[in-house]
Amino acid sequence: MARTGRPREFDRDKALNAAMTLFWAQGYEPTSLTQLKSCMGNISPASFYAAFGSKEALFREVVQHYLATYGQVMSPLWDENLIPRDAIERTLRGSARMQATRTHPCGCLVVSGASNCSPENKAVQALLAAERQRTRTGIRVCVERAIARGELRDCATTAALPDIFAIFFHGMTCEARDGMTSTHLDAAITSLLTLWDANALLTTP
Repeated sequence: MARTGRPREFDRDKALNAAMTLFWAQGYEPTSLTQLKSCMGNISPASFYAAFGSKEALFREVVQHYLATYGQVMSPLWDENLIPRDAIERTLRGSARMQATRTHPCGCLVVSGASNCSPENKAVQALLAAERQRTRTGIRVCVERAIARGELRDCATTAALPDIFAIFFHGMTCEARDGMTSTHLDAAITSLLTLWDANALLTTP
């Protein structure tokens, strides 16, 4: 006898999480629609397009979902209740832990999700480049705030700190994907922050 009853409902949130994991692991271009539909519960093409519109539209939604979840490790950069050095340190250490965790793909989706794209997918590269620029801006704002507060010297060395921290942050993705643990990344962050401390000014409590 044929089975009857209502068909199982499409779990959009679960499908979005599955797509995020796949894009995070493989990157945008290597991930095919066939793979996406399979990991999202073997949904039909009609269900896929009705729910997400296109592969690029899905990726854009995935990026926003990632930023609202795993990407929240960057939020200290924008917290003006934190002193600037603490904001930088919390961001670096939180990101290191997140990127090295083995319960999801290693590294940062924003850094590696579209590292190699053909010309027709330049818009996807631009999307992630804009998010990486936002990180650079957040780091620079922290350094400039520390100088304005009299916590850092205003000199050529501190002018380079935003670039140094951004290069380190983006480089963590490569190291995490190559197997570096959060313990080793944390030790490297401790050493990196001595650049800040060497240029710190004594302040009166």
